Amino acid sequence: MNKLSVEEVPDPTLRNDQDVIVRLRAGTTCGSDLHLIGGYIPAMRAGDVIGHEFLGEVVETGSAVRRHSVGDRGVVCSFVGCGRCWYCANDLWSLCDNTNTNPGIGQALLGYETGSVFGYSHAMGGLRGSHAEYVRVPFADYGAFHVPEGLDDTSALFASDSVPTGWMGADLSG
Repeated sequence: MNKLSVEEVPDPTLRNDQDVIVRLRAGTTCGSDLHLIGGYIPAMRAGDVIGHEFLGEVVETGSAVRRHSVGDRGVVCSFVGCGRCWYCANDLWSLCDNTNTNPGIGQALLGYETGSVFGYSHAMGGLRGSHAEYVRVPFADYGAFHVPEGLDDTSALFASDSVPTGWMGADLSG
């Protein structure tokens, strides 16, 4: 069994001009987080922050961000896509060529490369997850979406991972 702990981690900073930093307003634990906790997904490291279902308030934006401003409330997709590669252009965002900083691990583990997933081991990019106060969101114009006024945080939160997963399952089943 893996040793779990709660620790202080440094606040994230903008690393690229397409990043935003969000302060968490709502988050949840996904069933797939249990695979990490149970040790079934390799490439976890001491100090990694898990979690990929979240909604937050934008507190900082990179200079190239066009769709978000400080103070916006947004839900963030669990997978990170660049919006420009062949996979993203063909709505295969989870296979993005440009977001997983550790190519090769997914190939060895799954038989194919993946894009990056928040808080889902270094096999899928090593991005810090959402079980923290702040999260850096790369390529925010493509993976973070405004939450309409009148929609509460809890309802909007499900658009980050649960609803898209259910939608895909229904679509694939016809």
